[in-house]
This record gives sequence, structure tokens and C-alpha cells, in this order.
Amino acid sequence: MAAPAPPIRLLCDEPALPGLLWAMRFDESGVGHLVERGEDLPAPGRFGEGFVWLHFNLNDARLAELVANGRLGPPHLTTTAFASDPHQRLIVEEGHIGGVVADLVREAGEGAKVDAGGRLHFVMGPRLLASGRRHPVVGPDLARDAATEGRGILEPVQLLEVIVDHVVTAMAESGGRLADELDEIEDHILDERVRGERRRLGPIRRDAVRLHRQLLGLRAVFHRLETAAAVEQVPAASAAAAARIAQRLDALDRDMVMLADRSRLMQEELASYLGQASNRQLYTLSVLTALFLPPTLVTGLFGMNTKGLPLAENESGSSIAIAFAVASALAAFGLIRGLGIRPPRD
Repeated sequence: MAAPAPPIRLLCDEPALPGLLWAMRFDESGVGHLVERGEDLPAPGRFGEGFVWLHFNLNDARLAELVANGRLGPPHLTTTAFASDPHQRLIVEEGHIGGVVADLVREAGEGAKVDAGGRLHFVMGPRLLASGRRHPVVGPDLARDAATEGRGILEPVQLLEVIVDHVVTAMAESGGRLADELDEIEDHILDERVRGERRRLGPIRRDAVRLHRQLLGLRAVFHRLETAAAVEQVPAASAAAAARIAQRLDALDRDMVMLADRSRLMQEELASYLGQASNRQLYTLSVLTALFLPPTLVTGLFGMNTKGLPLAENESGSSIAIAFAVASALAAFGLIRGLGIRPPRD
């Protein structure tokens, strides 16, 4: 007997909470289970076995009432964390941690894109992680896939670490692709096979600088969380996770700085190469102009339609005029050589 077809999800179907994209519950062994449509949601913030992850679309205006009622954490902290301000930040209040961190925007049908507008908002409590985004981003989707495939996650801070780890991995992959393009461009420059490399270098440097800016904010957030354990109510596990994330971010940021510096130096080298090529071309044009100017004067003189022109009655006048033109060109060339004008050196 064939299995019954799953119920069709209509566009008018509403999630159990406004703006909710998905919900996952994690049992005491760290195994995650997606909450199906129609299934009762675990109570957010309830202490007990496992924890709950709620992921929201922050563009839903009805979410403000849910935040104001304190169902996702302290109202002031949640309001600040879910605000539209894209500045990366961290807030600690009543044992809850909220913040905004950078993420990579994922466009439909394409891979991860470097976009400074990508942000992940989160509020983390003892048994709840509420996250949200205004644009499709990489981190939550990859973390959800990892959890459904069986990755064990025992507490919310581990889930946040998994999300940020996927974000950092995506940034590292983007940086690797930029480095490969720079290697190819560098080979062309060294081989003097420059064909459109200047146009390619601009976007590479721009993306490297954007990645560096995102990493600067991420580093500041997790260094802030790492040091908050000494003065605020931050669990030791959160501080330890922040230290691990910050260490990896520091290493990746150094790579991004080197990548941006390398692209800048290559732009300068390419500009120097193009400047030398332009100088060689200008030298050639200048020499040709100097060589053809005297013959032009000679031919202009003998081409005047006036009486009394020299050699007008001479049978060999044309040959003599041509000889004058060639001699004047040779004289100009000798003058150039005598003045020591040489082509630019590489």
C-alpha cells in the first residue's frame, strides 16, 4: 500500500508564532527535531531537558507583540537585538545574551554572496535560542541542515557556535576563491599577458575589504562576550565558546587583510605595467611624428600651386623632391639620436 501523501501546505497557512520560519527542539542527547506544522511548539524559555531553537523572519510586523510580551527573553534586550540597526553588537541582561552578527546573504539560485547587509539577530537564554534575519542568510540554514543530519548540539551556545562556524567557513571559502583569482591574475601579470585584469582586480579588492569589515565586527562581538564573563552574568560555557570563535576569527581576519593588501599591491603593479606600456607607445608615436614632419614640409612646399616653384621645369624634379623628403627624415632621426632621446626602460 502506498504511503499517504503529505498534506499540501497552502500560502494562507500561518505558523504557530508570527514570523516563525522554523522551530527545532533538541533533546537531552543533543539530537535536533524539526517541529512539524500543526505540532505543538515547546514553551520558549522553559527549563527542562534539551532546549528550543526558534528562527524568525524579522520583516513580520506582528513579531513586535511577541517580543513585548517577553516570550523570547527580556523585552528590552530582545527589542534591541531584533532592531533594524545593522550595527554588530552584543547585549547581556538577566542571564540572557542578545546581539547582531554579520552573515553572508544567499540569493535564490546562487551561492553565498558577500554582502555587508547580511545580518543575523539572536537572543540566547538557558534553554532557548531565538534567531532572526531580514534577508536569507547562510548560517542558520546550514546549521539546521547539520542538526537534522544528526549533529549533536547540547545547549544554545553550542548551536550559536555552529551557526557562526558555518558563517566563518563560508567567508573562508569566499576568501579562497578570491585568492585563486588573484593567483591567476598574478601569473598573467608576470607573463605580461594582461587582458582585462584591471577590471577583475577591482571587484576582488572590494569583496576582500567587505569581508574584512564583517570580520572586524564579528571579532569585536565575540571578544566582548569572551571578556563579559568576568563582570556580567555570562555562563562559562558561553565565554569558552566565544574564545574559540574569536580565535578563529582573528586568524581569518589576518588572511583577509593580507588578501586586501595583496590585491592593492597588484593594482599598483598593474598600473605601473600599464604606465610603462603607455610610455613605450607614446615614444613610438613621438618618433614617428618627428620623422614624418620634415617630409611633410617638403611635400607641402613642392605641392603649392604658385609660380616660380623650384624644380618645376626640371625633368628629375620629382625624384629630387623625394630625395629631399628622405634626407629630411634621416636628418630628423639623426637629431633625435644626437640629443640622446631613447625609449623608456622597463
